[in-house]
Amino acid sequence: MTTKKNKTIGILVGGGPAPGINGVISAATIEARNRGCRVIGILYGLSWLASGDSAQTVDLEIDDVSRIHLTGGSILHISRAGRVQDPEVRRKIHETLDELGIDALITIGGEGTAGAVAKLCATDPSPRCYVHVPKTIDNDIPLPGGFSTFGYQTARHVGVEVVQSLMEDAKSIGRWYLIITMGRRSGQLALGIGKAAGATLTLIPEEFDKKRITIDELMLPIEGSILRRRADGRNDGVVVLAEGLAEKIDPDELKRMHPVDRDPHGKIRLTDLPLGYTLRRRLNERFERRGFKANIMEKLIGYELRGAPPIPFDAEYTRDLGFAATRALLSRNRSGIVCRNAGVIGVVPFKDFMDPTTGEMRVRCVDTSTESFLVSKRYQIRMRKQDLEDPAMRKKLAIAGCMTEEELLEHFAPILNED
Repeated sequence: MTTKKNKTIGILVGGGPAPGINGVISAATIEARNRGCRVIGILYGLSWLASGDSAQTVDLEIDDVSRIHLTGGSILHISRAGRVQDPEVRRKIHETLDELGIDALITIGGEGTAGAVAKLCATDPSPRCYVHVPKTIDNDIPLPGGFSTFGYQTARHVGVEVVQSLMEDAKSIGRWYLIITMGRRSGQLALGIGKAAGATLTLIPEEFDKKRITIDELMLPIEGSILRRRADGRNDGVVVLAEGLAEKIDPDELKRMHPVDRDPHGKIRLTDLPLGYTLRRRLNERFERRGFKANIMEKLIGYELRGAPPIPFDAEYTRDLGFAATRALLSRNRSGIVCRNAGVIGVVPFKDFMDPTTGEMRVRCVDTSTESFLVSKRYQIRMRKQDLEDPAMRKKLAIAGCMTEEELLEHFAPILNED
């Protein structure tokens, strides 16, 4: 393998944290230094480059990165800043990379960072190469062969441990937990956690066919799960909800819930929306009107998943990705996204990940037609059409909900019509 003498490779991290970032930095740096290249770590993603500041960097040597692959976080820090839609921002980034003498750039980030890097690559007047390493705990980048993005497996692993602990707490106290997980447009993480942990109920955006839903429509399956459990003599359970459900709720209803804040990319800060609190309050109000109480608590999990040290799967996976990113830059001078497909790691052109209609990165959502999704639903405790049609169970459900059978059937009519 031949390389350009004294080639300089830059590395930066954008988006949000994910377990395994340091593994990519480590592997990419070690391979580059072993090939005689200089490695410049760019601090805080694109933010300083976008302002034309070339001083926020650090030279990386093998000793700096040799044992960081098992640690969480990012030694180069991380940022979402740098709006590359602005041609002036792109010009500053290109010029700052030129000033640093960077011949090739490795970026680590999610679909937002990937889209930004694709724009930088397409508009760069220099022959500089860009290789993006996809990371996100949301697992929403459509990698070939359905392979997971790095960080997802660790986040699911830690999330399952949290949910299992809360399931024991709920059983001991007689309580329901509404657990909100990260995942803006895809329910992959919520479904992965809920299915593996055996949560009582898991709800994701893809389950709802309509573009917009109301809070009441979101409450209905939760209420049904609670009554179904009460009918069996249980007053406890855990509901896992993807935060992206909030984006399906009508914007006017969202504003009534809470002032809507947005991140630097203009996206609603879903973690700031009190979805769990709103559901808990409205469910409690509904139950109290019927004459009984349900002990419901809400909990957001996400940040504790993002900063966790990687499990062995992600530790190994990220070493492969970091090595492959450097190898691609040095041997083929190709730009694109580094992926594993059928056991082989290579670089796929950015255009293969772009939506030709929107010009943005495509998002991998949960396919609700698969057997995997069916298994998840069938092993959840849900109120089903067969429950409402069975006279004995219908009576038990009506008693559990402090309703008449006629009121029960009217209230849960959508389940009769859609299940």
